[in-house]
Amino acid sequence: MAVLTVTKNNFEELVQKAEGTVLLDFWAGWCGPCRMMSPVVEEIAEQHPDIRVGKVNVDEETELAQRFNVLSIPTFIVFRKGEVAARTAGVRPKASLEELL
Repeated sequence: MAVLTVTKNNFEELVQKAEGTVLLDFWAGWCGPCRMMSPVVEEIAEQHPDIRVGKVNVDEETELAQRFNVLSIPTFIVFRKGEVAARTAGVRPKASLEELL
């Protein structure tokens, strides 16, 4: 499954109303560690079709970043049935992110 772009306009539909697990990557284009993690996030999306994977650009979606208290990027938040189930920040090995799922 492709990585989705999540905004405040589609957050409810893509994340809160999702039946299964959703992994959100809070990132920014100028962030080196975010760029390092991007291929990992894409791999997870491809290898786990049962999981919805989305990216939130914190520069464009400040409301969502504030809502989830994202203070450093990249921040990864896992949602289950619309509720926060796990979170981590910084560069992580793929296996570390998969453990959160």
